[in-house]
Amino acid sequence: MKVKKIVLLGAQGQVGWELRRSLASLGDVLALDRSSTDFCGDISNLAGLAQTIRQISPHVIVNAAAYTAVDRAETEAELANTVNALAPGVLAQEASKLGALLVHYSTDYVFDGSGAVPWMEADATSPLSVYGQTKLEGEKRIQAACPNHLIFRTSWVYAARGGNFAKTMLRLAQEREQLTVIDDQFGAPTGADLLADVTAHAIRQLQHQPADTGLYHLAAAGETSWNGYARHVLAHARQLKPDLQLKATDVKAVPSSAFVTAAVRPLNSRLNTTQLQSTFCLKMPRWEQGVERMLAEVL
Repeated sequence: MKVKKIVLLGAQGQVGWELRRSLASLGDVLALDRSSTDFCGDISNLAGLAQTIRQISPHVIVNAAAYTAVDRAETEAELANTVNALAPGVLAQEASKLGALLVHYSTDYVFDGSGAVPWMEADATSPLSVYGQTKLEGEKRIQAACPNHLIFRTSWVYAARGGNFAKTMLRLAQEREQLTVIDDQFGAPTGADLLADVTAHAIRQLQHQPADTGLYHLAAAGETSWNGYARHVLAHARQLKPDLQLKATDVKAVPSSAFVTAAVRPLNSRLNTTQLQSTFCLKMPRWEQGVERMLAEVL
């Protein structure tokens, strides 16, 4: 597989922004999003999306665009399905015609969140929400239409760019004396920069080992709860900036049932990355390392 021309969709998102950096060393990157004018970068426009791929004839298509408003998806199911399922299917069909590689990102929400064992790629899927259902359908459409694909399931994505859980906790900690954060959902906060760097590494390897395509779990190492995540953020922020005015001295632990949401979240978002690490000769860094690096950048 030769990498000369890359189309990147969702270029202004957290993962897309990091991909613009990481993919630049592989070939010419055409970065598109909903505001693009020369080509259609709006993946809810299925006809325009197909026409874009045909006009550009890329060697690699990287889809970092998605409908990620988990709760709103419960009432905007049609739009979520168009973006998360139908659009990846269109990309897969067009990629197959061109013999191009399609890279796509999915989620731990394709599982029901039961148990405490990290999910493996071959485990049975059973999404609890419209968001999870549409993301799973997107995976299936890609697998059916385009054998030459990389699908990365990930979890708890954050980036220094844009909003994220850590920034929200820091803001609230400056306003309140106590924070209340759930402690019965477990996963690994995963940086958009890590996703982007692993993606570029995998694409590079496929140039020499094309049989390594497929579905992989990609997340930082280790695990924590949202409560543990919040506690780590505040503790490290105090180390980095001792003069930071944080009123909150406690992060109260509560169950998910304490917060009513439209969509059900999985309790177990742990992902087993053994297959990814073995195939691509990688070692996933601990989640704390990425979060601390992000905090150093934003504080």
